[in-house]
Order: sequence, then structure tokens, then C-alpha cells
Amino acid sequence: MAVLTAVIYPIVGAWTWGGGWLGQMGFTDFAGSTIVHSTGGWAALAGALVVGPRWGKYRRDGSVKPTPPSNIPAVTLGVFILWMGWFGFNGGSELALSGVVNAVSMSNILVNTNLAAAAGVITALCLSRSILGRVDLFATLNGAISGLVAITAGPNITNSLWAILIGAVGSLLCMLGLKMLEVRRIDDVVGAVPAHLFAGIWGTLATCIAAGGDFLVQLTGVAAVGLFAFFASWILWTVLDRAMGVRVSRNVESIGQDAAELGIDAYPEFVLMVDPDDDNDFRDLD
Repeated sequence: MAVLTAVIYPIVGAWTWGGGWLGQMGFTDFAGSTIVHSTGGWAALAGALVVGPRWGKYRRDGSVKPTPPSNIPAVTLGVFILWMGWFGFNGGSELALSGVVNAVSMSNILVNTNLAAAAGVITALCLSRSILGRVDLFATLNGAISGLVAITAGPNITNSLWAILIGAVGSLLCMLGLKMLEVRRIDDVVGAVPAHLFAGIWGTLATCIAAGGDFLVQLTGVAAVGLFAFFASWILWTVLDRAMGVRVSRNVESIGQDAAELGIDAYPEFVLMVDPDDDNDFRDLD
């Protein structure tokens, strides 16, 4: 995380917001669908590939073991806090509020941000059963996040109808991405890759549709940031893995890091149960 925030993000920002070569080409990313969110998504993808799936996540018969959040109310509250914070994230990227023009522009940004998030939630509610086989709260919450990520590239230059469409498509891509990662056996614990990477790419390219941006320039920016962020992150993850390891032992993973490393149970009301369909063997636990 320190390298990501101290090295990778500043370089990507300098290419674009810092007047670098992408900015001079006319690359448009108002508040960071690619510069912020896709960069983090590429880093998360590299980490998931190096760390590998959790023990027992993918069964021998090809099925996937569900791993729902352990505290649904806390996760839901966190998404609503992010949703509220996004008004400051996108609205604050106007960087000025000195007159009527700025005030109108910021109000447009705030409305478009909210509409995209709401469209993402509704899309996930309507389509999660057909895509994921269930009405999934986790996918619905990620639908809000993906809608917010998608609109972040151009909330200042899209009208309300485009904002709804951009948010809805971002949510759809997020759900399809969750399914694709399961098929590819890539264990993305919180759905960060679909919500931030896939929706971020879509939002960056969608500015061409909604505001007449140059598609080739936008695609160049997406590709350049993706190549740099992914390979820099993959090298870092690989170095860490070989130097000190990036995952806990099988025993610690089974009983939880809270119990193994801190000596307490984060969720004492839960009882550890063996899933007979897993390849897990708990007999060797300390």
C-alpha cells in the first residue's frame, strides 16, 4: 500500500492531472475512474493472482464455496458512507466555488453522481438473480460502488440520462466480472476488481459516448495506466511473496488471524464448522 500510494499513484497522476503526456493528448478523467479506481483495481488483480484463492474456496467438483461478509450491517453501512463521501470526492474535484458557473457545475456533478449510484443498485437488484443465481446483497452493494466509479470520469460533462445509463452499465459489468472471476478461479474477496477496474474502464470510455471525447486517446490512457499499474504491482507482490510471504499458513487461515495472531475471536458468536464438501482437513490444527 505504501508503494502504491507513494510511487504508482503519483506517476499516474503526473501523466494526467499533472500536465503529463496523457493530459497533453486530451485524456479526460475528471475525478479518477482510471487514475484512481482502475489503478487500484489493477493492483488488486495483481495481488489476487500472486496470493491465490483462499483455502477451500474452489471445490474439486468445480463449485465455489460462498463466503458472505461476516457482518452484513457493517458492510452495508460502509457502502452508504462511501456513497456520501463520493459527493465530496466528485463535487470537490470541481476545485472552485467562486461563482454561479461553478455552483451550477457542482450541482450537476452531485446529481449525476447520485443518479449513477442509484442506477447501479437498481440494476444489480434486477439482474443479480439471472447472472449470479440469487438476489445478492453483496452484488447490490457493489452495484452502487461500480455506478459511482463509472460516473467519476465525467460527472461534469454528462446529462442525467447518460449518468443513469453509465451507472447501470457499470453495475452490469461488475456482476458479469464477479461471475467471470469465479469461472477463472480468481479469488477477489470483496469484488474490488469488477467494481473498480471494470467499471472504471467503462466510465473512462463512456465519456466518449456522453461528451464527444476522443476514443483513441481515452483507450490509450486506459491501456497505459493498466500496463504500468498491473506490472508494477505484480512485481511488488512477487518480491514481497518471495521475501517474506504474502499469505498466512493453512492453520491460521482456517481458524482466522484474529484468533491465531491476537488471541481473540472477532466474531465469538460464530462456531467454526467443517464443510464436508471441502478438501479441508482440520485434524492438523494446533
